[in-house]
Amino acid sequence: MAMDTLETRELRYFMAVAEELHFGRAAERLGMAQPPLSRAIQQLERRLGVCLLERNRRGVALTGAGEVLLHEGRAALDATTAAARRTRRAGGADSPGGPRNRLVLAVKAGASHELLYKLLDAYAAEPDAAEIEVLPSGTCEQGEMLRDGRADVALMHAPFNSLAGFDSEELLTEGQIAILPAGHPLAAHKTLSLAEVGDIPDLPLARFSRHGTYPPGPGPEIHDQTQLAQLIALGRTVAVFPDSARAWLWAEHTAVPLTDAPPVVTHIAWPAHSRSLALAGLIRTATRL
Repeated sequence: MAMDTLETRELRYFMAVAEELHFGRAAERLGMAQPPLSRAIQQLERRLGVCLLERNRRGVALTGAGEVLLHEGRAALDATTAAARRTRRAGGADSPGGPRNRLVLAVKAGASHELLYKLLDAYAAEPDAAEIEVLPSGTCEQGEMLRDGRADVALMHAPFNSLAGFDSEELLTEGQIAILPAGHPLAAHKTLSLAEVGDIPDLPLARFSRHGTYPPGPGPEIHDQTQLAQLIALGRTVAVFPDSARAWLWAEHTAVPLTDAPPVVTHIAWPAHSRSLALAGLIRTATRL
């Protein structure tokens, strides 16, 4: 049985080495000396009966078994972190005179404004409604927030977000728009195509981070919605968003519908194993909108 059990400490040690591919950097990241880290990894390999890392003078590389543990270890550490975070949030409601039960709702900044307002207002009117903390996120970050417990529930958008591993309910389907500087010649068009928007010599497409990296291209790297709004207004970039993004446009912006962009479907999503009564109440409210 001991051979089939992993401690979170061991996983953290292995993950640091697997991600850094260097024992010295991993030890520095963990705040420990290198020799005990090397011994801990060797002990883990002996106990599992597999080689996780190939070591040579040029550095460290993952074996096939190491690749599996890297993937599974991330999920396991996310699960333990999520359990601790959600337990702390729920614990406050157990004490006499303590705060109300609290749910954290992750939303993509700049998306689904009207739907979000309706959801929050409708749920607040429910008896025994939990406190809702709205947590804005970057592009495609909502899933990670659900997995590691920073969020209990999220508004996610297909086809951009992956719903794999979550339960979900579909709430809204909408088209997409190009957001351009109001004075640009294309802003006068009634509709545009994705090809037209993606090939404007003086107006490159904005680039958004996905999982910490930016796609290649000449457009500016976007860090937040305010930065994007200003760069569009200044005539430096163009962006493609769901139609509901019209709610945050400035007077210096123009929204033009896209004829061939796939529809965006907004879902409310949550961890499949959740047994939260407060979350169940929020989901019921969302599906009645």
